[in-house]
Amino acid sequence: MESIEQHPELETQKHIGHSFYSSQWGRSLRRKKLTVQLSQDMYRFNLGRGQYLRIRTLGGLFLCGQLICACFSIAVGTLLWKTYPHDFTPYLKWQDALLGFSWFMAFIALEGGILVVRFLHALRAGYTQSMVTLVGSSAITVRDLSPENLKHIFWIMNSKFWCFVAVLVGLLPAMLLGWTLHLSNIILSVLTTSIVIVLSLAGLIASIIATSFIVIGCIGLISFCRKLGSSYTYQLDKQATIRIDNCALTITYPGATESVIDLNLLAPDDQRQLLSLLHKRWIDTEQAGSPSLDYSL
Repeated sequence: MESIEQHPELETQKHIGHSFYSSQWGRSLRRKKLTVQLSQDMYRFNLGRGQYLRIRTLGGLFLCGQLICACFSIAVGTLLWKTYPHDFTPYLKWQDALLGFSWFMAFIALEGGILVVRFLHALRAGYTQSMVTLVGSSAITVRDLSPENLKHIFWIMNSKFWCFVAVLVGLLPAMLLGWTLHLSNIILSVLTTSIVIVLSLAGLIASIIATSFIVIGCIGLISFCRKLGSSYTYQLDKQATIRIDNCALTITYPGATESVIDLNLLAPDDQRQLLSLLHKRWIDTEQAGSPSLDYSL
């Protein structure tokens, strides 16, 4: 009976295939262990429920107020539009100024409403996903969800309001032309009209400057809306600086936006755990070029 011997090349291929599958299986196990280790080193801290409900209520009330203001301004502007003729005149009508004011109020109210909706969306993300994420000793991701952001939105609207008031004040002499041109005394009409024209030129310059501030503010508002409540990730290397003062976490990094996080927005247990992890990381890596951490409470 003849014995069947396996070809040497087949044995070699079988050995290589066995080695290949063993290597892949080993790599899979190592990858799985690495993933578990990374998940164990990651700590996520969500916005506290009480703080979330409080800030969401404030934002909701602010949003309702803005919508009411926008609807009222649009209604006033619509009614005012029908009360006077819109023929061309060499001077500015007071009705035009009032109409422009009502439409501008509706504009800044809707603009503020968009910012509040953007912040409420980020607030929800901080409550359901994370407000602070600490990845071992390598990186930290934070999200500023302080109610101070609502104050910033209000002051942006307030600044634009007064800029538009400055525009109207600058155009006030141009509105007086409608009165001086209709004076019965020709000499008085010419004199007052000349004075008003000079004042109108000076006021026009002031109005142009105030209008430029409004335009610049609208352009800058796009970047502000994107950053409002957004998350920022910082590498925890020797270039990072972390300060904790009165439960306010401040993180600065060269070339990155500075973040100030109110740790009181976290649940008390999460706050204590985060402070403990940050302090422990600073002590454990202090001799290895850790970031500067001012741990003063």
